[in-house]
Amino acid sequence: MYEIDSKSAQILDAALPVFIRFGFRKTTMADIARAAGISRASLYLCFNSKEELFRAGSIRAHSQTMNDVAKTLGRPGTIFDRISTAVLAFQDGLIAPFGGSDNAEELFAANMELARDITADTRTRLLDLLTKALAEADKNREIDLTAVGSQPAALAALIAAAMDGIKHTHGVGPEFERGTHLFIALLKLATTSSQLRA
Repeated sequence: MYEIDSKSAQILDAALPVFIRFGFRKTTMADIARAAGISRASLYLCFNSKEELFRAGSIRAHSQTMNDVAKTLGRPGTIFDRISTAVLAFQDGLIAPFGGSDNAEELFAANMELARDITADTRTRLLDLLTKALAEADKNREIDLTAVGSQPAALAALIAAAMDGIKHTHGVGPEFERGTHLFIALLKLATTSSQLRA
């Protein structure tokens, strides 16, 4: 897990609402220092630049979110409930905080510029976790992937693609949640027998 000292955590917590309100370009280090209740000099002792601070925030958010996803997938419960909850945890941690902002598009673009590697690593980890959970469910006969002629990794990729599609179609919030539940219900119908569905 990505760990930082309490002062840096305080700064990153204060910076997020500032970035959401003003966007990346218009946010200044002075804005962030003011929001964190510290001097600019103190801020620069922790982060050398706005870009470094933004990247650190992205690393922290991705790390925390993926720990939540891993815990969710490792809990007891049906594979469908666990995947649904994991998808929503991913959404809540990485998408929802920016969803209502007028600057969401700019912030996602800044993330891809400053932390593309973190985003790519996170997607790889998400696919790995989903693949492992699906493989275990198939092995335990909770699902039958031969029914859809698929393998765990391919189905994990489809789930991730569906997440992206639902996000772009419905945005964030209740509509995303409803879309996710509908997709998972269809996934259950496709991969379980009528006896297992009951």
